[in-house]
Amino acid sequence: MTDGKNTLLEIRNLTIQFPIKGGFLGRQVGAVHAVNDVNLTVYEGETLGLVGESGSGKTTLGRAILKLLPIRAGQVIFEGKDITNLSPGQVRPLRRDMQMVFQDPFGSLDPRMTVFQIVSEPLVNFKMGDKRRQREYVQELLKTVGLNPDHINRYPHEFSGGQRQRVGIARSLALRPKFVVADEPVSALDVSIQAQILNLMEELQGEFGLTYLFVAHNLSVVRHISDRVAVMYLGHLVEIADSEDLYDHPLHPYTQALMSAIPLPDPIQERNKQRIILTGDIPSPVNPPSACPFHTRCFKARPICSQVTPAFEEKRPGHWVACHFAEVPGVTRPEEIKPPEAATP
Repeated sequence: MTDGKNTLLEIRNLTIQFPIKGGFLGRQVGAVHAVNDVNLTVYEGETLGLVGESGSGKTTLGRAILKLLPIRAGQVIFEGKDITNLSPGQVRPLRRDMQMVFQDPFGSLDPRMTVFQIVSEPLVNFKMGDKRRQREYVQELLKTVGLNPDHINRYPHEFSGGQRQRVGIARSLALRPKFVVADEPVSALDVSIQAQILNLMEELQGEFGLTYLFVAHNLSVVRHISDRVAVMYLGHLVEIADSEDLYDHPLHPYTQALMSAIPLPDPIQERNKQRIILTGDIPSPVNPPSACPFHTRCFKARPICSQVTPAFEEKRPGHWVACHFAEVPGVTRPEEIKPPEAATP
């Protein structure tokens, strides 16, 4: 418990790698370093946003937390219990407390099943209630997520994208979980529908007492819904802070570049704002850079960045960042940067 907050989930030094096999015998010739030594704490009742560009390891981290992917090293501790090495049979009871809302609202729903079958499937698996009670409960859930309970016998293709996502949310809530991983739940929806789904998720959080890990790449969406925001780059956690603090005072150069890309509603401010343009492409997770993973694209980079891995330190109250030059102003020309005198190699 920290500052009056109860810890629901704790991730310690989590590492996930996917083997690359080749040759006649199919031996392992390399590995994709998807998540590297990540430490993260999620508190009860909060929404923790997880952002980063494609390939940063956001979704992989979320799936690993739910034991949907194998973990190479580290620990996942849920409600004080280490669930890292539990067998599938031991993980099964945890499914009642840990659920997921998937990105694709159509691909995640079986087209051969009715809405009743989809939403009631968790109830059937855990033998909760008879058929009549299950039907009544599913109708209640559909009404809660903004769907017509009379549409219980319809199939997924008969709904719009936003409605299908509501079905997916209803399914994730069927067992009244404590923790939900929302994997880019609005990225496949029309902009006009995104706000409705976000507002719905916030309402359900209060009603059901949910804790969210909200995975997204849309920074405006994350700011709207998140209490805290964590930033990932190439499998590494590079910054985490309260939402407003992170958006108003980003310290990591990667975060500064992300924030500079957010469009502003005022056309004059948008025209005059300073954009940070990163050069090059994100490195391959098969052969990641040494030390700081961002140094190959960083406008603040110095020789130390490729030699010494920066510590993940609390630079301001509740604001953690992994960067040797986090306090250096976010400028776009490397020649303007002067390392701080207190910096130690």
